[in-house]
Amino acid sequence: MGQSDRSPGEVFAAAVRDTPGDEITVRYSLHLPAAFPLFASRPRYTVRHLMKTANVPDEPTPFVYEPPAGRLESGSTYATTPEAAFAPRLTRAGLTDLSVTVPLPAGLLDEPELLATFVDLRVLVRLSARENDALLNGTEDGVIQGLLRQPGTRRRTAEPDLVTAVTAAAADVENTGGSCDGIVAHPDVYWQLVRHGALGRLNAAGITVSRTRMIPPTRLLLGDFSAATTLLLPGVSSLAVRPGAGPEGGDLIVATTRVGLAVRLPQHLMIMELGDG
Repeated sequence: MGQSDRSPGEVFAAAVRDTPGDEITVRYSLHLPAAFPLFASRPRYTVRHLMKTANVPDEPTPFVYEPPAGRLESGSTYATTPEAAFAPRLTRAGLTDLSVTVPLPAGLLDEPELLATFVDLRVLVRLSARENDALLNGTEDGVIQGLLRQPGTRRRTAEPDLVTAVTAAAADVENTGGSCDGIVAHPDVYWQLVRHGALGRLNAAGITVSRTRMIPPTRLLLGDFSAATTLLLPGVSSLAVRPGAGPEGGDLIVATTRVGLAVRLPQHLMIMELGDG
């Protein structure tokens, strides 16, 4: 589709209105999760917000991979830093489709304005949750391994005090030469950081905290996301309506977006186990 001031939901609703009762697919040359309108008015960050993004062709994308080698504790001279032993090599990141299927209330396809709002506010937010899941836990086809399952990601066990544990882990991230700029936390942990007054101090230090239910509340992911990762966006997305394909003959909408993930420096990421207490 061409450039438009209309939202994805408005474009989709217009297509449904023009072809009532038909199975249709509307294609977009954009990343649909990023179009969720409430991102513009409230500071809730997804995993994607921690990463660099790159617009790429719709094909596997080359990148330079620097896996960990030898010790990962830094000395005080360049020769004793971990990165002095890194061995860069060229590899490629594939692309895969992320999709969600959402049942539509009876009669919604006959209400264009309401359909557009439902797509923009309810369908796109589900696709954002699907993206968080893929980026953290991987995809079934294995194209994205997921940051929590990435070979070379470091691990540590937390100290009893949450704020002390987070600041110690953030410092440890920097032993491999990075700069801790992001944390992924379950909402339970995020709001503990708020209660302790730590969120503002982390923000002042340049750390953005993303909260999502796609990570367990017993785990934190910290890292230099800007240096370590890039979300690859070929600009291939779609919204499709499947009349009568849902439960009891109801209608369905299928939202799909294509992405890839390049993880250049997995050792710049750290999983911290908080325990179950």
